[in-house]
Amino acid sequence: MLNFKYRLFPTKKQQTILSQTLNECRWLYNHFLEQRKNFWERERKSLDYHSQAVSIVKLKQERESLATVHSQVLQNIAMRVDLAFKAFFRRVKAGEKPGYPRFKSIGNYDSITYPQKGFEITDNGLKLSKIGTVKIKLHRQPEGKIKTCTIRKSATGKWYVSFSCEVLPKPLPISDKAIGIDVGLTSFATFSDGSKIENPRFFRKEEKTLVKVQRKLSKAEKGTLERKNKRKIVAKVHERISNKRSNFTHQETRKIVNQYGIICIEDLSVNKMVHNHCLSKSIHDAAWSQFAQYLSYKAESADRKLIRVNPAYTSQTCNACGHREVKKLSDRVHNCSCCGISIDRDHNASLNILRLGTQSFGFAIEAPSYL
Repeated sequence: MLNFKYRLFPTKKQQTILSQTLNECRWLYNHFLEQRKNFWERERKSLDYHSQAVSIVKLKQERESLATVHSQVLQNIAMRVDLAFKAFFRRVKAGEKPGYPRFKSIGNYDSITYPQKGFEITDNGLKLSKIGTVKIKLHRQPEGKIKTCTIRKSATGKWYVSFSCEVLPKPLPISDKAIGIDVGLTSFATFSDGSKIENPRFFRKEEKTLVKVQRKLSKAEKGTLERKNKRKIVAKVHERISNKRSNFTHQETRKIVNQYGIICIEDLSVNKMVHNHCLSKSIHDAAWSQFAQYLSYKAESADRKLIRVNPAYTSQTCNACGHREVKKLSDRVHNCSCCGISIDRDHNASLNILRLGTQSFGFAIEAPSYL
C-alpha cells in the first residue's frame, strides 16, 4: 500500500462546503465518543463499530445537516472511533499508560475519508460526492488500484488529497552490495564504506525565525483575527521545515536503495531516546524514524533486503578484534587498547552494524584491516 499526495485548489464556495463537512464529521466523532463513554458507565459494556454505524440513519433524521455528507464518509468516522478505542485497550493490556480517546475541538479535526467510492479523478479535477469537482495538481498519476481517498486541511489552510493505493512492487536490478548505516547527530548518517551524509539541521537553521514569529503570536490577544493570522505564520515556518526534511530524506533513501542490495540499519527506539532533554530537540530534528520508515518502504518496493540490527554496543565494540570499551558521547574516535586501531566512532559502529546484519542474513563480510 502506497500513498500518493496531491495539492487541491478548491474555490471559496468549495472551501466553505469542505469546512462545513469537517465540522459535521467532528460533531459525529464527538457524539460517538460520548456515546461509548456513557454506555460503558451505565452498562459496563463496550459499543462496537457496527452498532454505531447503523445508528447514522436515525441520526440523520435528528440532525438534517448530516445528510450533506457522503454516507461512507460518516461510516468512516465510526471506524476511526472504533480504531481509537482498540488502540487504547491494546496499550492498556500491554501495561502502558495511554491517554483516553479525546474529544475533537474546532481545528483539531482536519480530514475526511472516502473509503470505497464517492470520488473520481476526471480531466477537470477530482470529483467528490456532495462537494463537486475540485481542481487538483496531478503532478503524476497514482499507481495501482485506489482504495481510499482522504481530504486533509493543513494548519496553513492548504487542502491536500491522499490516495491510498494497492500497488505491485517494482524490483530494481539485483545488487550484491551491502552497506551498514549508523545514524547520528554530528553526521546524519555514516556508512560502512567510510562515506557520510552531513546533518542538515533544518530546525536549528530556522530556530531564530521560529522564535520571532512565536513571540509575536504570544503577544497577540486571544480570540482576535490578529492571533489567527500570527498562528498561520508560525504554522508556515513549521511546514517549511517539515517539507525540507521530508524532501531530504526521500532523496537520500532513494540513493541508498538504488545502489545497495542489502541495507543494515539500527533498530532504534527513538521514543525512549528523546527522554534525554539535552538531546531531544536534535534527535527530533534529525528525524531518524522518518529515515527508517522511508528506507523500509522503498526497499520493500525495490525487492531489497533491509535488516534491522540491535544497536546495543555497536559503538563500544571494536570492529577489528571484538574488544569492548565504554565510551562517552564526547569520544568521537574509537581507539582500541587491544588491537591498536584508531577509527572514527561512527564508522566503527557502521562496520559492526554491517557485520551483525549480514550474519543474521546468512553470511559474513570480512572486516577491513586497519593495522
